[in-house]
Amino acid sequence: MEIKIASSDLEISECYILFSQLRPQYEHDEFVSKVKGLHRQNGYQLVYLKDKQVKSVAGMRISNWLHTGKYLEIDDLVTCLDSRSKGYGSKIFDWLSDYAKEKSCNQIRLVSGVTRERAHNFYLAKGMNYEAKYFSLNL
Repeated sequence: MEIKIASSDLEISECYILFSQLRPQYEHDEFVSKVKGLHRQNGYQLVYLKDKQVKSVAGMRISNWLHTGKYLEIDDLVTCLDSRSKGYGSKIFDWLSDYAKEKSCNQIRLVSGVTRERAHNFYLAKGMNYEAKYFSLNL
């Protein structure tokens, strides 16, 4: 089992099938270029856990907020449907936490859809705090 940052087109592409379970709006053909474009724009990267095949994927980026300082944002986190509750999500979350500490981040942040109760319970079990409501306005 290995956890690493997807740096090549092949590694990014290998994450697509699993990632599309969470973000089905992206076609395979545009996925690699979209991830690479987000990396250029704001440092977004994919981290994946591979155990013979990709079992868990997380999108992340590091940024700063005035009130909390430097933080690691988990933009996306998904574990293969048939591999859930086997520790893969926990392992990639712990890797992200260690990475955030290495990068001198003060906090890990994420936004999760209001209907994803199972994910919310996972985040709470990992020690995260429910501290804000997130609002959006489509333009």
